[in-house]
Amino acid sequence: MNSIQENKENEKVKQKNKKEHSEIKWFIQVFIMTFILSMIFSYISANGVSHLNLISAILILILVIGVGIFFDIIGVAVTVANEHEFHAKATKKVKGSKDSIKLIRNAPKVANICADVIGDICGVLSGAISALISVKITEQFGLSFDLQFLLSALVAALTVGGKALGKGVANHKSTIIVHAVGVILNKFRRKD
Repeated sequence: MNSIQENKENEKVKQKNKKEHSEIKWFIQVFIMTFILSMIFSYISANGVSHLNLISAILILILVIGVGIFFDIIGVAVTVANEHEFHAKATKKVKGSKDSIKLIRNAPKVANICADVIGDICGVLSGAISALISVKITEQFGLSFDLQFLLSALVAALTVGGKALGKGVANHKSTIIVHAVGVILNKFRRKD
């Protein structure tokens, strides 16, 4: 009787250790991916935006903010979507439904990549781009005050406000959003 309990306890310890190892592995993967992507995008934005005219730089800033909001919406939608709805679609062989199920089953990782990795990189980029834009505006119009504070506040307000609206959309339209992402993933997977 004691050996059965010891085996169960040993199995629980093994599962706990395996889970901890998996979490550490995920942390390392996300850390490396975020570090590399941040370096690449920061370099591109700093060098690319500094050579653009003011209007183009502002358009890129709006695009970066939009990308951050868009991926935040996907991250939230994946965490609240109902997997059972996609099982019904999968039995009817609806394209993208199996990929949608995979997204939902991996919701913590998908949300981490979409909302945290991509969202935070977009936040850093929008801050860097807004700093470059404020320098451009100050130089171009000969302003004597520091515009960076105002522009940073505007970018933060747009980002947070956009994500707040996006979370509502993601909660109400999670099935549609997750299915659309699943269809896109299905198309990419078929090309491979």
